[in-house]
Amino acid sequence: MTKPSFDEFLAKNVEQSDRPEHMPQPQKELWSGIERAINAESPTNASQSSQQNRVDVWRQATAIAASTLVGMCAVYFSMKPATQSPVMQMSNYFEQQKQTLLVQYGSQPALTHDWQVQLQELEQAEQAIKTVLENDPENAALLQMLAQVYQQQLDLINRVHQPRWQQI
Repeated sequence: MTKPSFDEFLAKNVEQSDRPEHMPQPQKELWSGIERAINAESPTNASQSSQQNRVDVWRQATAIAASTLVGMCAVYFSMKPATQSPVMQMSNYFEQQKQTLLVQYGSQPALTHDWQVQLQELEQAEQAIKTVLENDPENAALLQMLAQVYQQQLDLINRVHQPRWQQI
């Protein structure tokens, strides 16, 4: 008996595999079981699937919330004005206070007519102090003087429009 060559062995097996009687056929019950497993989910698979859906929804909601937060922070910090010097902060604060008082007393007649000249003199003093503060912005004495000038402006506006002897 001679041993067949590999090519002969391969050709013989290919011919046999082409015939349907040599192919293994699964049992009919096996196919129906596979079909049921594919089409219908078991209760454990359904609960796992719903839990996975919930996890996916929470991941998406978390991602949206995080993105929104990052976007809002970016907008907030991009719109935030640059930090101001103490002189500018004080000037802005007192200017707002002064404008508020002028609007509040705008309809009331002033008791003296030269109060605006005095206010202009105080504003000139304010400008002089600010000019000196440009060279030495952290000089505590100058900052104190500027605050006093601002307070004098506010007091002048209040005194001219609302004298103490009229208050009860």
